[in-house]
Amino acid sequence: MRSPSYLSELFSLDGRVAVVTGGSSGIGRAIAAALAQAGASVVVVARKEAELAATVDALTAKECRAAWVSADLSTRDGVRAAAEQASAVFGEPDILVNSAGINLRPPMGEIGDSVWDATMAVNLEAPFLLGQRFGPGMAERGFGRIIHITSQQAHRAFVQSGAYGVSKGALESLARSQAEAWSPYGVTCNTLVPGFVMTPLNARLSSDPHKVAELAARTMMGRNGLAEDFAGAAVFLAGRASAYITGQAIFVDGGLSVH
Repeated sequence: MRSPSYLSELFSLDGRVAVVTGGSSGIGRAIAAALAQAGASVVVVARKEAELAATVDALTAKECRAAWVSADLSTRDGVRAAAEQASAVFGEPDILVNSAGINLRPPMGEIGDSVWDATMAVNLEAPFLLGQRFGPGMAERGFGRIIHITSQQAHRAFVQSGAYGVSKGALESLARSQAEAWSPYGVTCNTLVPGFVMTPLNARLSSDPHKVAELAARTMMGRNGLAEDFAGAAVFLAGRASAYITGQAIFVDGGLSVH
């Protein structure tokens, strides 16, 4: 017998609280919107207040519960302050999405300390610190979802991966370590792996029409990704339906990685 509530039971995020870093633009914004429209109360964390306000205004106009926290995720103190501010809005989060990232990619031989340190701080250390802050609480309550946004560069050298690729590869390892630690207590930890997505983070490549076309041709679908392509995968990983999926890297890349 068909149950009208079956899909809601699998995918609804009603009553859940989500924190999404990098949630004011690109993939993070699309995921924040998807989680909010699926029922979660969402706190968007990023740097630029105007973009944060615009994101939250768009969500509240759709009768979603959303708020924002402006934060500097490049320092430990900034990350810790962001965690406390975010958890004070709707309560301790059930869902953590780490989408904030920086993309500094000088040639490998020209990477200096400042580029290395900045990349690791935002792309790797911030997700680690947020996991340390929220993961144990999720485990204690018996439910949690940690989702990291990584990159093709976590798996292969690709368009001058440099320090960025290293940070994303380490982030996938972090997800596996978090999964090992907390999955026995109902907390899953997974990564979404984009292909080339037309977002502000990829502005350098997006401005080159020849390169954009070349990358699209490498996919099986014949097009590059859009931020909205991540909505369904994020809602799936954030809810009940994915309860037995953990420590995994799920490619949302139009087949680029296998073509």
